[in-house]
Amino acid sequence: MSSSHRDYVPQNPAQFNVFMQNLLDYLSNKTSHWGSYPPSGRIAELQESYNACQAAFHSAIETPTPANRLRRNETQAETVKELRSFVNQFLRFEPVTNADRLEMGIPNHDNTRTDHKVVTEMVDHVLHLRNIREIMVDFWVQGQSGKAKPKGYDGAVLIWGILDTPPQHTDELIHHALASRTPFALHFEETERGKTVYVAACWQNDRGITGQWSEFKSAVIP
Repeated sequence: MSSSHRDYVPQNPAQFNVFMQNLLDYLSNKTSHWGSYPPSGRIAELQESYNACQAAFHSAIETPTPANRLRRNETQAETVKELRSFVNQFLRFEPVTNADRLEMGIPNHDNTRTDHKVVTEMVDHVLHLRNIREIMVDFWVQGQSGKAKPKGYDGAVLIWGILDTPPQHTDELIHHALASRTPFALHFEETERGKTVYVAACWQNDRGITGQWSEFKSAVIP
């Protein structure tokens, strides 16, 4: 199995603790070079989740009861979920480089293969309102009833932007993320509630080749 498909997140609690500290320290040192990217609010959410995980980790060391170990495992699982969403939403794209990802322990795509193929499938998607400041993007292969991504594909590239009028071109949607599974959550700031977000998507295969963009769909941020 190639390294690009191995899970990069350590399962061992102590190793996970070191991994998260390194990643968050790196983000703290690099955001000014990336033009305040990722958004400070999203970094704070990841940091808050990790703080709870770290507290449970130390409690399980100091008082290794079954309840404390269970609490440690549960908070680590929640932080891993938050981490994967954060990585796919912010750290798979420029200005983050391959070298940056290497320093953070995030694998880069294997670009050494020379065989390529055309992505012919298109994405169909709907937007659901789930919680305040959150919109779920539910996506699938256009024309199919199932929601599994095409075999050999990384997932769907989602792009979105908050605009006063409907976009005329995909370049107007400045945010992007690679969603490996459906549904995918988009998170927003309090000041963005009540505004309209527009979303489009396309499939990306494991060679990094993308297909045709879907139609634009919109929702009002709850």
